[in-house]
Amino acid sequence: MHKKSSVLFFVLLGVSFLFSACSSNKNKNEISIASKVDSNIEKPNIIFYLADDQDVYDYGCYGNEKVNTSAVDRLAKEGILFTNAFTAQAICAPSRSQLFTGKYPLKNGCFANHTATRPNIESVTSRMKSLGYEVVLAGKSHVKPASVYQWDIEWQPVPKENVPRDYIPLDSIAHYFKTAEKPFCMFITSKYPHGKYFDVENPKTENLKFYPFNENKKHSESYVKSRAGYYRSIEEDNTQIEAVLKYVDAYLDENTLFVYSADHGVSGKFTVKDIGLKVPFVARWPKVIKANTTSNQLIHYTDVLPTFMDIAGGKPTEDIDGKSFLPLLKGDEVQINEYVYGVRTNQNILNSEVFPSRMIRNQRYKYIRNYNSLEVVEQNLTGKPNVDYFIKRGAKAFKNEPFEELYDLQNDPFEQNNLAQNPELKSIKEKLITDLLSWMKSQDDILDESIGNMPIITPKGKRGFKLDQDTPRRNIPDSIKNTLNRDDYIIIEHW
Repeated sequence: MHKKSSVLFFVLLGVSFLFSACSSNKNKNEISIASKVDSNIEKPNIIFYLADDQDVYDYGCYGNEKVNTSAVDRLAKEGILFTNAFTAQAICAPSRSQLFTGKYPLKNGCFANHTATRPNIESVTSRMKSLGYEVVLAGKSHVKPASVYQWDIEWQPVPKENVPRDYIPLDSIAHYFKTAEKPFCMFITSKYPHGKYFDVENPKTENLKFYPFNENKKHSESYVKSRAGYYRSIEEDNTQIEAVLKYVDAYLDENTLFVYSADHGVSGKFTVKDIGLKVPFVARWPKVIKANTTSNQLIHYTDVLPTFMDIAGGKPTEDIDGKSFLPLLKGDEVQINEYVYGVRTNQNILNSEVFPSRMIRNQRYKYIRNYNSLEVVEQNLTGKPNVDYFIKRGAKAFKNEPFEELYDLQNDPFEQNNLAQNPELKSIKEKLITDLLSWMKSQDDILDESIGNMPIITPKGKRGFKLDQDTPRRNIPDSIKNTLNRDDYIIIEHW
């Protein structure tokens, strides 16, 4: 063979080999892509609908026959209803921060309203994106910073005439359901039934349901009118939910998980009582969840993100506080949590007072420690008149709340009978205290077991509601106004 012919032969042989290799790689790539597509098809779409400021007791499916919650009642019939679901803080931003980070407020850094999570926190947006999901927020946010919550798509609430609050972006939601090309995790965050409520004319007491915590208000005309407006706002929100469910049923298949909840109760807002921390929680997933079922297991907002990660094929990391309750959705009634915990921060709000509390709860017993009660306020004083004014003021504002509270929830679900001094329950109380203090330490809490360390907290700079400044809901004496300085506060830098 001539040299030229030999060269030509090897060139042709090389081209043939490259073509064959490229074809082989192309087939492998096609197989790889197909596998990913098939995997995506198996991943369910996830929708979480969050109402704003609604008591767990104000639903038909939770026993209130006086209020119209037809959409949520339908979800309960078609899915599973949880009777022991909780948030750790009965206020908007801290509650949502748990939901989106899987971490309790003290750990994620958002433990007062209108404040931010720590900038190094990983949230649902990055975690679910890494598992192949598009992450969408439709409605009210109330979380920050944007660097932590990087939504793929975010739609704001939309104005609507003749109603007291903006609506969720229904048109955008419908179009998205119809055209979505990959698995998605969407949070639909309503501004209902949060006040301002509807103005209901001539409200009737008999059209409302009362409980031990509000029985004494049934003869108050202003309360009855407000409560009637609240019921009407709940009904309006169910109109929105019905619309969303209509779009789900029209455009999505049975492999769609739909969860409904409300961020916290309104009657116990800012407290660590169950009327604030216990939340409605209903889930429908036709492909997985057996219809018309109930779970009494303790679950928590910190459990939502690890559950979604579990569903998406991921594994929750150890830094997350919550645990996956996917077994409960599948019908396996196993214990997820022995305890759930609660935090109360009455600072950086319009009615700011120094009165922090911590709570631990299991299925039956609940222990609360109020760190600035009148019983211990003298031990909390600093010797600085301006600082001590606010410490005393906080204790007096909640003069009926003792240092310790213990409730037998099996016999006293509305926490009316404090058993903290009952000698027969001493060992139970001591065990709860030990476990609560251990949890507080794990959360790097600004409080501990000692009395006399009363933190006054504030965002840095001029942000937030300062204790020594007037707000629309409270006035500070001129002699005390603007007298606190940087050294008097614990400055929360990331707020």
